Amino acid sequence: MSSKQTGLVLPDTQALVMRDEDSANPVAIEFDHVTKSYKLFKNDRARFMSAFSKNVPYKEVRANDNLSFTIRRGEAVAFLGTNGAGKSTALKIITGVSHPTSGRVCVHGRVSALLELSAGFDGQLSGRENIAFRGQLWGLSAEEIAQLEPRIIDFAELGDYIDQPMRTYSSGMKARLGFAFASSIKPDILVVDEALSVGDRRFAKKCLARVHEIMSDSHVTVLFVTHSSSSAKEFCKRGIVLDRGRNIYDADIKDAIAYYEGIV
Repeated sequence: MSSKQTGLVLPDTQALVMRDEDSANPVAIEFDHVTKSYKLFKNDRARFMSAFSKNVPYKEVRANDNLSFTIRRGEAVAFLGTNGAGKSTALKIITGVSHPTSGRVCVHGRVSALLELSAGFDGQLSGRENIAFRGQLWGLSAEEIAQLEPRIIDFAELGDYIDQPMRTYSSGMKARLGFAFASSIKPDILVVDEALSVGDRRFAKKCLARVHEIMSDSHVTVLFVTHSSSSAKEFCKRGIVLDRGRNIYDADIKDAIAYYEGIV
């Protein structure tokens, strides 16, 4: 795979984000002293005024605080932590949805995320048209999209609805199509949320089988976010425990789970 590298220095920050498609790099992801801060204002008016004045008071919250870790190619790593520990923020930075305030982030390889499955669809387009649209956003050729489309449609099990506008879909139908698309793209890095119960029990079981299928490729790097120790053991061999945005423990999955369960 050809390597397309970009370095992004964010304005007024000390953050550096580097992404490329170098799937041969032995390091898949690296966080080097990464901090992500949010400004909490008293109300919407104060937030609006802050665009014109630096004197508007606010409270700063660090979702990730000086966070560092390295994930090597082919590792399956569980991120453990209570709500607000910084797990989702770290994953949003990895997937490019969010950007760090400071620190250095390197992501090597194509990332596919099984997170907010129903997000990003155009309600005016049909399911089939949304598949093509998302494929184009991924940089896939028309030929690649044509090859993937039958596999995606078959997995989603939407029947005739695949050619209906997505505004007519239920939230579950949207999630099923989102999962089918994200899991059909061959990723170098797969980001998985624990909420894989898409649809009924039979379909949820089908989703778990698809994740196992992807993970059977030893070259694929997997990041799994969960509160469940049993799920972490099932999918991962390494665990990173986060608390208040910091990496407080990083070890073999059994040791990481033992540590996590000892603090919750």
